[in-house]
Amino acid sequence: MEQLAKNLSTLRGAKKLSREKVSRVLELSAKTYERYEKNERDPTAPTLVKLAGLYGVTLDQLVGLAPLPLEEDHR
Repeated sequence: MEQLAKNLSTLRGAKKLSREKVSRVLELSAKTYERYEKNERDPTAPTLVKLAGLYGVTLDQLVGLAPLPLEEDHR
């Protein structure tokens, strides 16, 4: 899920959030969230739903099956 890792980093940057802030919202450790962004660990289905909600994207956009809203703006 390499695209997911890239999208997580992109979306977090666009929202100007720290990894620590995101991890607190998701109720997991900052290290666990860092591993998601580094493609070292895959989030569970419930965590994916929370991430999509936090970033205001669909699950398809989050995992790379559809373009991120940021990418659509640049077309």
